[in-house]
Amino acid sequence: LGVAYSDYAVLAHVLPQPALRGSPWCHFHAATFNLIVLLLLACHARAVLADPGLVPLPATAIDFSDLWKPEESQEDWTVCDCCEAFHPSRTHHCRICHRCVCRMDHHCPWINNCVGELNQKYFIQCFFYTGLASLYAVGLVLAAWLGQRRKETLPTATSRRESGWVPSALGVGGGGGTLGVAGLGSDPRPPSSAHCIVLLLESLLFGAFVAVVFYDQV
Repeated sequence: LGVAYSDYAVLAHVLPQPALRGSPWCHFHAATFNLIVLLLLACHARAVLADPGLVPLPATAIDFSDLWKPEESQEDWTVCDCCEAFHPSRTHHCRICHRCVCRMDHHCPWINNCVGELNQKYFIQCFFYTGLASLYAVGLVLAAWLGQRRKETLPTATSRRESGWVPSALGVGGGGGTLGVAGLGSDPRPPSSAHCIVLLLESLLFGAFVAVVFYDQV
């Protein structure tokens, strides 16, 4: 839902703002942001559906004592006490999935799956594109705000105010950030709308979360 709202806010409330709408890069930003969102969703789906590296369960109870010699090390392969699966080292039993996972990192509630040997790359890619989308959204919002402020400082801003164009304090009302005028001329409202503020806060929150995840993974 957060990703869907971010995409909606960027397309419907950020890019149509006057500082970005007239730019030749407007369609490029829309296509690039949607491409990042598409890659994010694809990697998330792979991380959710991919096998994290589950150790096959034995069909019957097997005695492995004859495979071990006293002089050999028994540290490479062990038998799980929970599922009785014979697994290699760096394999852990997930108490949520009730299975042993090779090179298990943790069970992630965001993908409702374990992060293991076979799907960790999709997990990292998903969070990479999440951070990239958050950074992109923050950049677009700041560009819209700064561009509008720059336009207001131009001499033409005085003539606009004299003609009866009065910007709203928050840009909320009658659509909260949509293109429209408070019955005065054809100039759009400033980009400081509620949707832009919510998008900015959401992007900063997701960006901080991605930074923590990457720090833990690295």
